[in-house]
Amino acid sequence: MSSYHIPIMLNEVMELLKPNRGGLFVDGTLGGGGHSLEIYKAMPKGSRLFCIDRDMEAIVEASRKFSTVLEEGKEFCTIHGNFFEMKELLSKISVTKVDGILLDLGVSSHQLDEPKRGFSYMQNAPLDMRMDTSAEFSAYDVVNTYEEQRLKEIISNYGEERYAGRIAKAIAAARESKPIGTTSELVEIIKAAMPKQALHENQHPAKRTFQAIRIEVNSELNGLEEALNSAIDLLNPGGVIAVITFHSLEDRIVKQTFAKLQNPCTCDPKAPICTCNKKPVVKVLTKKPVVATRGEIICNPRARSAKLRGAEKI
Repeated sequence: MSSYHIPIMLNEVMELLKPNRGGLFVDGTLGGGGHSLEIYKAMPKGSRLFCIDRDMEAIVEASRKFSTVLEEGKEFCTIHGNFFEMKELLSKISVTKVDGILLDLGVSSHQLDEPKRGFSYMQNAPLDMRMDTSAEFSAYDVVNTYEEQRLKEIISNYGEERYAGRIAKAIAAARESKPIGTTSELVEIIKAAMPKQALHENQHPAKRTFQAIRIEVNSELNGLEEALNSAIDLLNPGGVIAVITFHSLEDRIVKQTFAKLQNPCTCDPKAPICTCNKKPVVKVLTKKPVVATRGEIICNPRARSAKLRGAEKI
């Protein structure tokens, strides 16, 4: 598992989920299995852990790792799928309620580090970026078939890239002569489209555009609020959901979803009594997002942008 990511804010996640209390737990984004493994170890006998991932490579590798630590009386089960469909996936194995859910959003370090997956702007590879390699739609399709205006909107909205218009125009012009097939080709097009001063910023000039295309390819934001609501609906009273995000768009959706569920009342704030009869569904456990310590960031720079939020089902 050395090529898989170090679990981010592991102690903080464990403090929120408290798997030592026992029950049924779900890791909706298995990835490298680092969080799942510690959850499993902490669970008492009679507990069950279900791990979901859309990447079969992650499932195969995590299953191999778990094979050496399985204990009698504790169940570990992997499920190939998208956590957006968590309720349906679990219902197929007769699971309707759980006690803890972890969602570690975004791309895994293994996916970034594996050149052939095409997620990284640091290594040359075919334009891919599919978390589920069985899916047909890839980054190649976004880059080569989307109209310029749609590309601009995606790069601007999902990447929060201020030069989105220039980059989209450059992509549209470059593909007129031949399709853009590799990550290196795309990186050079992006860099050529940006003003010189932007090339000397702290982060790579292609980072925001690659993030935007990856989000589009994997539909990471479309339906996220609905997926969170569906996941929370699975929780037993007292159950906890913990969510790790890596950019402001994800974090905003999680924050707003938790806030709505904690205070769902739609009455006029000036009204003397509540007449909508909407009751709180969760209690937010993190008034502010939990962030990685300086020490963790030094050991694992990818933790720098991570934010953790948690909520308990009422």
